[in-house]
Amino acid sequence: MDDTQPSSDRLDATFAALAHPARRAILARLASGEASVTELAKPFAMSQPAISKHLKVLERAGLISGGREAQRRPRRIEGEALAVATGWLERYREVWEGNFQRLDTLLEELKTDEARRGRQPRKEERKEEEGDNG
Repeated sequence: MDDTQPSSDRLDATFAALAHPARRAILARLASGEASVTELAKPFAMSQPAISKHLKVLERAGLISGGREAQRRPRRIEGEALAVATGWLERYREVWEGNFQRLDTLLEELKTDEARRGRQPRKEERKEEEGDNG
């Protein structure tokens, strides 16, 4: 495997963790600063153990980490796993943008060719144009 490629297991864990809306909401909350389990549980109609399970999934994926301050165990967001996933997605975004640019170029060429040939609009196109004017 190419060393520049993130490990499949790491990406799988990241995307699996992001697949659940509660975990995404937890990450969104932690983006504004660290919070305790109790604080993270407040907006959800879930038990503390259920929230703790979601936190464990996020921790295993490397998306959050926990600390310890006396009796408080704050969680904070960790950026590296998200950065790796973003980088992986970015490569595919670039591929799709290139595909869309080629498609745009092809469509412009087809329009130019049709205009040069003086093509008459199809029946459906004439109806659309008439609808726009009326």
